[in-house]
Amino acid sequence: MATTIPGSLVNKAKKHFMGMPAPTGYVPGVGRGATGFTTRSDIGPAKDSTDVPETGAGPPPKKAKDDDENEELNDNNYDEFEGYSGSLFSKDPYDEEDEEADKIYNMVDDKIDERRKDHREKKYKVAIEKYRKERPKIQQEFSDLKRQLSNVTEDEWAAIPEVGDSRNKAKRNARAEKFTPMTDSMLAMASSYGETGSTLDGRVQSGMMSTIGGMQSTMGGMMSTLGGGLLSSGWQTGMKTGTASSDLDLIKIGQARNKIMDIKLNQVSDSVTGQTVVDPKGYLTDLQSMIPQYGGDISDIKKARMLLKSVRETNPKHPPAWVASARLEEVVGKLQVARNLIMEGCDHNKKSEDIWLEAVRLHPPETSKSIVAAAVRSLPHSVRIWLKAADIEVDVKDKKKVFRKALEQVPTSVRLWKAAIELEEPEDARVLLTRAVECCSSSTELWLALARLESYENARKVLNRAREHIPTDRHIWLSAARLEETRGQSDMVDKIVERALTSLKANMVDMNREHWLKDAVDAEEAGCKLTAQAIISNVLGFNVEEEDKKATWMEDAESFERQGAVACARAVYGVMLREMATKKSIWLAAAHFEKQHGTTEDYSSLLERATAAVPHAETLWLMHAKSKWMGGDVEQARAILAKAFEHNANSEEIWLAAVKLESENGQFARARRLLERARKNAPSARIWMKSARLEWALKELEAGKKILAEAIEIYPDAPKLHMMMGQILEEEGKFDEARKVYTGGVKKCPHSIPLWILLSRLEESQKHTIKARCDLEKGRLRNPKVDALWLEAVRLEKRAGTRELAAERMARALQECEGSGILWAEAIWLEDRHGRRAKSIDALKKCEHDPQVLLATARLLWSERKVKKAREWFERAIKVDTDLGDAFCHWLKFEQCHGTQEEQDKVVSRCNKYEPRHGELWTKYSKNVANWRKTSEEILRMATDEVSIPT
Repeated sequence: MATTIPGSLVNKAKKHFMGMPAPTGYVPGVGRGATGFTTRSDIGPAKDSTDVPETGAGPPPKKAKDDDENEELNDNNYDEFEGYSGSLFSKDPYDEEDEEADKIYNMVDDKIDERRKDHREKKYKVAIEKYRKERPKIQQEFSDLKRQLSNVTEDEWAAIPEVGDSRNKAKRNARAEKFTPMTDSMLAMASSYGETGSTLDGRVQSGMMSTIGGMQSTMGGMMSTLGGGLLSSGWQTGMKTGTASSDLDLIKIGQARNKIMDIKLNQVSDSVTGQTVVDPKGYLTDLQSMIPQYGGDISDIKKARMLLKSVRETNPKHPPAWVASARLEEVVGKLQVARNLIMEGCDHNKKSEDIWLEAVRLHPPETSKSIVAAAVRSLPHSVRIWLKAADIEVDVKDKKKVFRKALEQVPTSVRLWKAAIELEEPEDARVLLTRAVECCSSSTELWLALARLESYENARKVLNRAREHIPTDRHIWLSAARLEETRGQSDMVDKIVERALTSLKANMVDMNREHWLKDAVDAEEAGCKLTAQAIISNVLGFNVEEEDKKATWMEDAESFERQGAVACARAVYGVMLREMATKKSIWLAAAHFEKQHGTTEDYSSLLERATAAVPHAETLWLMHAKSKWMGGDVEQARAILAKAFEHNANSEEIWLAAVKLESENGQFARARRLLERARKNAPSARIWMKSARLEWALKELEAGKKILAEAIEIYPDAPKLHMMMGQILEEEGKFDEARKVYTGGVKKCPHSIPLWILLSRLEESQKHTIKARCDLEKGRLRNPKVDALWLEAVRLEKRAGTRELAAERMARALQECEGSGILWAEAIWLEDRHGRRAKSIDALKKCEHDPQVLLATARLLWSERKVKKAREWFERAIKVDTDLGDAFCHWLKFEQCHGTQEEQDKVVSRCNKYEPRHGELWTKYSKNVANWRKTSEEILRMATDEVSIPT
C-alpha cells in the first residue's frame, strides 16, 4: 500500500502554518510597524454575562505588585522635615494609642491655628476689600446710576420706548383656544358608543325586511350596502359591549335635582297656614353651619376615629380617649356626636374630673347645670368641679350658695376660700377670712389678707398667730414691718427685719438674696421706704465674697436706679459708704446719684461727708464748692476751696477753680493775685495760659502778650500758648507777627493740628490761597491720616470757588481717612441735591454710630421736609454724643422752624443739663473771649442764630 505524503511537505514553497487559525491577540504586520484596526467581525458576537469564560485564551494576568514593592524608600524620596512621602506604618493595625496620638496632634494643630486666626481673618478681610476696590462688581459700578432712577419723573418714564417684538403677527397675536359646548344628544350618543344591543330592527320584526337575502343586512353587527356596485369606502361598524340600552334620561336628572332642592328648602322652611315662608337670614346661617370648618384631610379624620374607637373599646376606663374623641368630632363640626361621646364617657368614668369638665364645656348652659350636678354627686371633693359649678351661675347670690356648699365639702381648699371671699363685702370677707385661716392655717395669703382687713392691734395679733403657724415664710415678717412703718413705728422696722433673718436661719430656710432684693423693691413701690432700706441693710452682703463686694454692690445700685427704686439705690450707696468709706469712686457715684435724684441739701451734705472721708480727692472738693456757688453761697464756696488748699497744696485744679470763682463773681483783682501766686507755687503751662486768657478777656492785651512771651520761653512745646499769642496779634491787626508766631509754633509743635489750621486761615485771610494750600499740605505730610487737615483743605477749595478741586480733595481724604465721620458729613453736603441721599447711605454704612454723620443725615431729612424723621435723627445724634454742641444748635433751629415752644424748651433744658463743650460751631462762640462769662443757654442761642436752614 502506497503512503500518501502531504502536499505541504512535498511543496517546499508553501509554509506549514498556512490554513491554521491565528493565535490569540495576533495583529497582522505588527512586526514591521503596521497598525491594524478591529471590527465587529474580528471580535465575534457579543458574549452574555452567563457564558463560561474560555480557558487558555490568552497569557495569564500579571500578578499585582505588593505594597512593599510600590514603596520607594530611597534617599530621593526622603525629606529632612516631612520624612518619606508615604507612610512607613500603613500596614500596621490602628489601635487606641494611635487614635489618641492623632487626637493630640489635631488639638495641637487647632491651637496653633487659633493663634493666628484673628490675624489671618483680618488679613483676609483686608485682601477682600482691596480686591473689591480694584475689581468691583458691575452691580456696584452702576449703583449710583440705579439710585438716580428714583429721580426720574413719570413723564420721563413714560417716554422710554417699549422693546419691540420681532416675531410675526401670528405668533404675537396667538388665538385663544376655542371650545364649543356639546348638546345633550351628542353626549348621550357618545356614552352609548361601544355597547352591544340584542334587539332587532323594527322593520325586520314586522317582516318588511329580511336579514338574509336582500340588499341590506344586519348580520353580525355589520351594515353593508350591496347592489349596483360596492359602496365600501369602509365598514361602518358599532360594536357594543353592553347587553342593554342605557340612554341618558335628562328628564329624570332634572326631577332628581328639583327633589334635592325641595328637601333642602323643607329643612329651613316654616309652614304657616299652608304657606311656606323662608327666613333669608336663618337660611344663610344654616347654610354657613353646613360648611365644614375643618380644613385637613378626610382620610386623617377617619384614621383618627378608628384609632380612638379602638382605644375606647379596648379600655373604656381611659378618660383621655373619650375627651380626644369628643374634641375630634367638635373640630370636624359634629357637635352633637361629640356630646353623645362625652356623655357616654361620663357613664364609664364617673370619677374623672377632666371628662366631667369637658362635658360641661361642650353642652349649652341650660344643660351643663344638670351635668355639673351629676359631677358633684360623683366627685363631691373636686375643687375644679365646684369652681366650674360657680362659674356657670350668673347671679352672684347663686355663686355664693355654690361656694358655701363647696366649702362644706372641701373646707381646706385655699382656692375655694379665695374665690368665695372675692364675692363678699369687706366686713363679710373679714368674717370668712377668720374662718378660712382656721381651716387653712398654712396659707400665707389668707393670713395677710385678714391682717389687711383688721385694725392695727388685731392685725398685729393676726400676724403673730401667722408666724406661729408658718415660721418659714418671710412675707409675714415683712408685712409686720410694713404695718409698723405705716403706724409710724420707724424704730421697730429694722428690729423686725433682723428678727426675721434670725428666725428664718433658725428654721433652716434658704436665704435667697435675689428674692429679698425683690421684696425691697416691692416695699418701696408700696410706699414703705424704711422697710426697703432695712431689707437692703441686712441682706446686701448675703453670699457675696469680700473681693466682689464693690463690683456687685455697684451693679445692684445701678439696677435699682434703672427700676426707679431710688430709696433702695440710696440704701445700697449708704451700705457701701459705711464699709468702704475711703473709696473715691464710690463717693463720686453716690454724689452723681444724689445730684440726679436727690435734693440740693442731700447733695451738699453728701459732698461734705465725702470731703471729710477722702480729703485728698480734688474732684470732690471742686464739686462741693461748685454746689455752694450754684446755690448762691459764694462765701461758703471760698471757705471750701480754702480747706481744699490745706489738704491739696499746690493743686492746679483747685487754683484754677478758685480763680474761676473770683472771676465769675467780678473779683478780678483777687483772681489776678491768685494766678500770680499759682504761677509761683504751682507753675504749669495751663496756669500761664489761664493768666494770659484772663488779661485778654479784660482787654489788657499788652499784659496778656507779656505773660504769653514768658510762658513760651518756659514751655515752648505748649501749642495753646502759641495759638493764643497769634490770635491776640491777629486781633491787633499785626498779621506778619502772628504769622511768625504760628510758624514758630508749628516748628516747636509739629503735631498740633489747630496750629496748622490757624496758620492756613491766616494766609487765606491775607489772600494768599496758594500759601494756605502749601501749609495744609505740609501739615498733612507731618500728620498723615488726620481728618481735620483734610476737612480744612476741602473747605479752603470751596471758599476759593474751585468745587472740582474740593471734590478731588474729598475723594483723597475719604481714601486716607475712610472711617472719619466729619469727612463723610461734609461729603454729603458737597454733593448736588439729587446725590445727597446716596452719599448719606454710604456714610451710614461706614460710620453708623458717628454723631457727625447722624447730624448730617438729620439735616438732610430736614431739607426734604421730613419733620418726624428729622426729629428722630436729631434725638439719635444727641444720644450718641451729649458733648456735641453743634447738634443742640441745629436741633433748636429745627424746632424753631417746625416745633412748638414746649419742644424748644426741651432742647434748651437738655443742653443745660449736659453742658456740651465741643463742636465746630459751638466752640466758635464758647472759646471767644467776648463770651467768656456766657452760660450754656446763651451760647446756644447765639450759635443757633448762625445756623442756616438746609436746602
